[in-house]
Amino acid sequence: MPDALAPLQKTHLEALERRYAEVMGALGYDALLIYSGRPARHFGDDQHANFCSYGHFQHWTGQAGLAHSWLLVRPGQRTTCFVHAPDDFWHLPPGLPDEGWTDYLEVISGRFGTPPAVKASRLAVIGDVDEETARTLGAESNPPALLIALDEGRVCKSEYEIACLSEANRMALCGHRAAKQAFLAGESELDIQLAYLKASRQRESDVPYGNIIGLGAHGAVLHYQHYDTAAPVSRHSLLVDAGHRYRGYCADITRSWPGPDADPTFAVLITRMHDIKQQLVAALAPGVEFVALHQRMHQLLGELLVESELVSGSAEAAVESGITRAFCPHGLGHLLGVQVHDVAGRTSREGMPLPPPPEHPALRLTRELEPGMTVTIEPGLYFIPMLLGPLQASPAGSDVNWSLVERLLPHGGIRIEDNVAIASDSVRNLTLEHE
Repeated sequence: MPDALAPLQKTHLEALERRYAEVMGALGYDALLIYSGRPARHFGDDQHANFCSYGHFQHWTGQAGLAHSWLLVRPGQRTTCFVHAPDDFWHLPPGLPDEGWTDYLEVISGRFGTPPAVKASRLAVIGDVDEETARTLGAESNPPALLIALDEGRVCKSEYEIACLSEANRMALCGHRAAKQAFLAGESELDIQLAYLKASRQRESDVPYGNIIGLGAHGAVLHYQHYDTAAPVSRHSLLVDAGHRYRGYCADITRSWPGPDADPTFAVLITRMHDIKQQLVAALAPGVEFVALHQRMHQLLGELLVESELVSGSAEAAVESGITRAFCPHGLGHLLGVQVHDVAGRTSREGMPLPPPPEHPALRLTRELEPGMTVTIEPGLYFIPMLLGPLQASPAGSDVNWSLVERLLPHGGIRIEDNVAIASDSVRNLTLEHE
């Protein structure tokens, strides 16, 4: 069956070749080896951890599970992919997908547990390669200037990449709909997870990050990592932060739902958090400073806390006193691509550090927005005892309606997250277009 995305992928690969030739020429390299990586073995065991190939390898091939493989880039010559696919009766060797890159690149299958020999006057190798291997190759290992330039080349996405991100969103939303139905049917966290995986057509080892399936108070644990096997006694709420990987590209979507035992105020808060998310998406545009947009999220959150009578006084005071940070300690969003938290979100184009403000250390994107960036927008509102306890003991705590907080604690929290591609004159919400 012909690959419908092959023309877009061809254009993407042509642009990659030009970019790599420009960067390598400027830095004086005539050849570059990119290693996909290898699975790590658990200490004292013969079992391996889940594997994901190196991002720059995926940028060319989209292959997240291809281990022990190499990509050879030489400006002016056809790029070669050495696919590690040895004869093996223990495991099925990887097969090539029916995708455009397999025709565009020269693909050589075989045994490549050791890297292919390369004749070059100046060779670089990047990826999880030890110094001994680099010395044997006569290569410079992970040169910082080269990595900075290649990371920057992944910041703005091609039309092909956005098409892949869109499909990843479509498949992830199939899982979110199934998760909601399992929740309303009274299922456990584990059963909700299994419903998500089945509907989104994924193995648990293939998801781009560990799915967060949090019932009730578990929704207040930002990276909740367990799945209760027993059905809940009370169904106050469900928070699902879960994605999908398509040709290497990651969806990262979060939805929160009230349950039949939810306090009416919590259901209203979810609706209003959707509104806040929409306001923030509408504000996306080239030239917008993401740090300022993150601060705008806190202003809107302060307004919601006052409007819902969780906080007395003004929204401005709620922000300035740190109240909003106690209710939302994470950043507004991050770059998205072949990595969920994609590279170069906290550096300038030249690779200079752009640290987040001291009061917002968890913010993962501190750059000015550009056409081609794809970002997550994920405002949150949580009832986290670890953060609310110190707030209650502080002078600002007198402005908080603690009886209402106590009623909402069993609901955990709310996060609403969409994936948005930014163009020169518009934005494209990849999540909402499939919801």
